[in-house]
Formats: sequence, C-alpha cells, structure tokens
Amino acid sequence: MAARKPNILWIVTTQWRAQACGYAGDANARTPALDELAAQSVNHAQAVTPHPFGPFARAAMLTGVPSPQNGVCDYFDPLPDGARTIAHELEGRGYATAFFGKWHLARRDPAAPPVGEAHARMIVPPAARGGFGLWEGFEGGFLLNDPWLQGTRLSEPVAVRGYQSDVLCERAAGWMADAGNRQPEHWFCMVSLEAPHPPYDAPAAGVARRAVELAANVPVAATGQARRELAGYYAHIAATDRAIGRLVAQADGDTIVVFTSVHGDMHGAHGLFRKGWPHEESVRVPLLVRHPRELPRRDDAPVSLLDLQAMTLAWAEGNLWRCARAAAAISMPSVVRWPHQCDRVWHGWRTPGRKLVLGDDGATWLFFDLEADPLERHNLATDPARAGELATLRRRLG
Repeated sequence: MAARKPNILWIVTTQWRAQACGYAGDANARTPALDELAAQSVNHAQAVTPHPFGPFARAAMLTGVPSPQNGVCDYFDPLPDGARTIAHELEGRGYATAFFGKWHLARRDPAAPPVGEAHARMIVPPAARGGFGLWEGFEGGFLLNDPWLQGTRLSEPVAVRGYQSDVLCERAAGWMADAGNRQPEHWFCMVSLEAPHPPYDAPAAGVARRAVELAANVPVAATGQARRELAGYYAHIAATDRAIGRLVAQADGDTIVVFTSVHGDMHGAHGLFRKGWPHEESVRVPLLVRHPRELPRRDDAPVSLLDLQAMTLAWAEGNLWRCARAAAAISMPSVVRWPHQCDRVWHGWRTPGRKLVLGDDGATWLFFDLEADPLERHNLATDPARAGELATLRRRLG
C-alpha cells in the first residue's frame, strides 16, 4: 500500500524580518506560538527572500522562478497568464489546493490609492488566481482589520469583521478540518497574511504597544520614527503569532508546516526604512519547517524562498530536501516609487558568512563580513585588505 501523501501548510506573512522572533533572541518580540513551532522545526536561520519586495517575492515563491524571469519586473506587473505555480504542480500530483489571504499578483490600477478599499475590493478573476482549487482573499489594500474577501465561494467582495490574521487563519482552519469530506483528502493550503506590514498604527486585536529596544545600527536621527513604528510592528507580531498558534493547533502532527515572510523591514537600521534594500533587516526572513520526518535543529544552509517550490514537491513525493548551493541570490529588479523604498536596481549573493551586492552597472556596492559584522556597520567594498577576497568571491559566484 502506497504511503499517504502529507498535508502541507504554508503560512506566509509580510514584512516580518528574521530577527523579529522570540526564538531568534529578539527581546521585543512576543511570539510564544512561533517559539513553540521553532522547537519542533528545522530553523533555516540563514534564509533570505530572493527579492525584498512583495510582488517580486510572491511571484518567485509561487513559481520557483526569480523575477524578472517569471514575468514580474515592475511593482504593478501581474503574474503572467499561463504561469505555473506550486498549486498547478501539486494538483497535478493529486492534491486539493487552497489559498487564503493577500494575493498582490493581479493586474492593479496604479492610480488607485495603495491603502484602502480600492485594492481590497478589486476583483481578482478566476484565471488570475494561480491555479488554486479554492481561492479566498484580496488583492491588497493593507486593511489589517475588517478585510474584504472574495473568491471561489464569494462571487462579490464581502467585508468580514475582525483582525485580518484571525479571520484568515480561522477560515483556513475550517477548510483544513473539512478535508475528510473532500476527494482527494490530502491537501496543500497557503495562508497569506499582510501583518505585520504597515500601517503600524492600526489596532492589533487588543495587543498593547510597548517601548522597544533598538539595535546598535539604528542612528540617533532615525530613533524617533523607529521607536514609534516598531511599537506598532511588534504589537501586530504578537497578535499574528496568536492567530498562527491557533491555526497550527488545527494541523495534526503529520502535517508539514512552513512559516515564513516575503521580506523584512529596515525599521531605521542604517537610517533606512521599509524594504527593497539589500541589508539583513530587509532580505533575511524567518523560515521554519515542521516535518514529521525531520528532527528539530538549526540549519545554516543558504536557503531562499525560491527553494520552497522544490522543497514542497520533494515532500509531496515522499522525499526530504537539502540545499546544495554555497550562496543564495538576492536582487531588486526595479525601483518601486514609494517613499522610503530602495532607490536603485541591484543584485548580489549572500552566504552564511559574506554578502556581496553589485549595482546595476556591475560595480561593487556593498561587501560585508557577516561573521565579524552581523549588523553590517562596515562596508568592505573599497577596503584594500579585502580586495583579494572580494575578487575571488566575485569570480566564484559568477
């Protein structure tokens, strides 16, 4: 008798940087549910997003193809018609598939306000839903409370009262619990949460804001904004951790559970805010994998969200997955014209010990020794003592 296919749950957040978890040592983070999940999981502690901006990262994660090769080069580019996603691949392997939450890959109106109901109520047609058998979510809008939902079971957008993370996790848990009434019973579910994305001053399901400690790489000039925003950021982290904990509790021990984020947030590090930047606060993301056949451990391989498709397909076929690369590619394919975002196109590589970033012209922009300088306070790009190491790394990485 063939072994039963594993159920697989992806929990994907937005703007949750790798450092902002209790299990990662962040004194500001109240994440008891994720701390418990981490104790049961492989903690991919060096994981990165391939592109530290939402649409580019989502397209790459869903297709296993980096931007712009996947067709998403500009912030407003939709996922191209005919793009094959993880949902197509798993349905071809006999899985029921479902998506709940933020999509951010349909064709949007660039003139519409990015925050508010215009994008939250925008219809995402069935052909633009990435091949998921059940799709229930919204294009965008950054409504962390009272989201508008549409999809397979909702022909028109409907406002649902409650904190967005709670609403989406509860609806996904209901679909998971109904698996015994469906054929096939084995399933893949992706829950895509906007939190802890701004607006950071939005209510966080009753979680109070608290004073925060700042990292040493936040300059004095940035501390006021950093403290204000981080107080709300960590409140949303606590509220979303609680929602994630309830969702994970509905997944039996044989379910493979993934927790991650599409990118981080600078929050004043190096005097910068938001994302798109190649620094650790922007490109490093949490990545936990609870797998019934894997012992809990820390894994320092250079894993990327680009690997999630290959990982998941290996699991669906009864195999384990290991990272065989020496470095993970990171890049920003275009400049996004919103305030505070990165102001240039760049590409580079990150190993567990080094980070090399080149400008659009191929010139070295940043070079960091992450082992000696984890806060990236010393750019070695023009250090003559590192010239040989830099040249060797550039040749090795191509």
